[in-house]
Amino acid sequence: MSMRITVVTIFPEYFDSPLGVSLVGRARETGLVEIDILDLREYGIGRHRQIDDAPFGGGPGMVMMVEPLARALLDLEETHRVLLTPAGVTINQSRLDKWSSMDSLTIVCGRYEGVDERIAEHYVEEQVSIGDYVTLGGEVGALAIIEGVVRLIKGVVGNPESVDTESFRGGMLEEPQYTRPADYDGFAVPEVLMSGDHGQIDLWRQEQRRRRTETRRPDLLERDELGN
Repeated sequence: MSMRITVVTIFPEYFDSPLGVSLVGRARETGLVEIDILDLREYGIGRHRQIDDAPFGGGPGMVMMVEPLARALLDLEETHRVLLTPAGVTINQSRLDKWSSMDSLTIVCGRYEGVDERIAEHYVEEQVSIGDYVTLGGEVGALAIIEGVVRLIKGVVGNPESVDTESFRGGMLEEPQYTRPADYDGFAVPEVLMSGDHGQIDLWRQEQRRRRTETRRPDLLERDELGN
């Protein structure tokens, strides 16, 4: 049985091209994953399909209304629902691993000033964010989640080992990678990688992972030491 991913959005056309290319497009064609884009405006209120309104208490911007979103989510059966919001926890590889093992995942794309808090409190299982910055809406985050999850589904990536040895596995960044030519404009590939000594190559890679992580993302090592 293939995994099903549903995206709830007011801009379904946002996903037309990205979901048809590369490994995601191939996974859809081969039936490894089903991706449904649900247009929230189909659940809008009144003749104009209203999905947002001014916030209670005043303030700038508009807020996505509770009723259209609640009705859309209640129409979906047996699915794990996540809301993209700046107030959510930052997505990491462990979360993608968890989601990729599920039969059904629903991603709710926030927009405008935000989503009525009753959706976050009562109609989704998780609130997540792609980082400490704000975009126009959750659609860009939804694409990031889809790519991160789909590539973990068995059969999507040609060489499964590439998924097991990449960045964030074991709490560290991946080591530097090189390919031909061995020397370009005076910039040479490390000799150890061309030595044929796989034991030394493994030691070099381990050292590079540690060094790169210490330099660029020391927070990853701190989390690992704390058991988080």
